[in-house]
Order: sequence, then C-alpha cells, then structure tokens
Amino acid sequence: MHNWRKLIPYAVMVLVVAGAAAAIMWMRVQEPKERAAEQEAVKQAEQWRISVNEAELDLLARVVHAEAKGEPYEGQVAVAAVIINRVQHPEFPNTIAGVVYEPLAFQVVANGQVNKPADEAAIRAAHDALNGFDPTGGAVYFYNPAKTASAWIRSRPVIKTIGRHVFAS
Repeated sequence: MHNWRKLIPYAVMVLVVAGAAAAIMWMRVQEPKERAAEQEAVKQAEQWRISVNEAELDLLARVVHAEAKGEPYEGQVAVAAVIINRVQHPEFPNTIAGVVYEPLAFQVVANGQVNKPADEAAIRAAHDALNGFDPTGGAVYFYNPAKTASAWIRSRPVIKTIGRHVFAS
C-alpha cells in the first residue's frame, strides 16, 4: 500500500518534462508571430515621412546640430521637423537640400556652421523627425527671439516655444 510513495518522484519528473515540452512547443508557435511583429515594426520605422538618401539625412542632421546644439532633445527634433514640414509644403522646395540652401533661409548656411559634422543626438533627432515625430505641430518657421530682429518672422503665428526657439506657421 505504501508503494505508491515510491512513484511520486517519477510522477513529478513526468510532469516537469511534460510542462517543459509544452512550453517549448508554445514558444515555437509564438516565435513566428513575434518575428513577424518585429519585422513589421522595422518596416514601419523605415517608412519615413519623406524619402531621403544618406547625404540628405546627413545634411538634415548637420542643420539640426548647427541650429539646435544646446537645446533640449525635443527642440532638436523640432528643428528637423520644420525642415521636413517645409519639404512637404507647396510654398517651399521639395527636397531637404532645396529647403536648407534656399537663400537666406538658415543662418548656419551663411556662416558655415552647417559644414560641421552632426553629433549622435542630432542624427537621432533627424531620424525621429523623419519617422513622424513633430513636436512643433506642423510649424514651417522657427527663430530664436534673442537673435533675430526680423519683424516679419516675429509676425508669424506662434505654435509653440521649445527651449530658446519659437516655432511658427
């Protein structure tokens, strides 16, 4: 009658092995679903608001670095977003280079600061803006009120202030 107690370790072992086998089978079933979800996330991340090549991405990041170094990260993304918003706006050139090199558009082009390499934060900010992050709410202008005397830019409707920059439409 007490012989059943000798079988308990075997029963536990069978339950553990069966549980492990079930877990392995469950993971194998779930793995393709997880992989498909990861691939979809990567695909969506690669679908930028505008199509750019490496040179345009580098230019965008260099402008961000030159215009917004020392600004909060959100402000760096906002500068990139303004450039992208201009590319998509019918009143501006339809390329990043066209927007950046438009005469008198960016002081950093005139003073040569745009030619300095971008740092990692500026590159990340450019990527985030290309991926759709626009903390400006659609602004096509920005300025630093401490550095501009232009009555025209100051007359633009203000959307938001981030750091030392005012973003306007």
